[in-house]
Amino acid sequence: MTDPSQAAAWPKPMPAPTPLKPPLFHLGQVVATPGALAALEQHNQSPLSFLIRHVTGDWGNLDAEDRLANDAALVHGSRIVSSYRLGKPEEGHKLWLITEADRSATTFLLAQEY
Repeated sequence: MTDPSQAAAWPKPMPAPTPLKPPLFHLGQVVATPGALAALEQHNQSPLSFLIRHVTGDWGNLDAEDRLANDAALVHGSRIVSSYRLGKPEEGHKLWLITEADRSATTFLLAQEY
């Protein structure tokens, strides 16, 4: 027979969803180079996850100076760049997302395609 104290605890409540951070800027038209699309597919990564990180201010693998430049771009309307690693550092690809200063477009591209 089942322990009654365990039965009372089942089903366990689902955890509350984590709220998404609001977008910090407009992305414009989202486009990608063939190389970026191939790398995302090769590493079984969703472009949406990187887009969400980018638009919510997670700039990825940038140094302090580039992070400050992005923070200033939010105020002054200049170009915003994020950098993310796909796969292991020694064998992966470096993926960039660049949102134009006029916020007309955001582009996925590999570092070597810049």
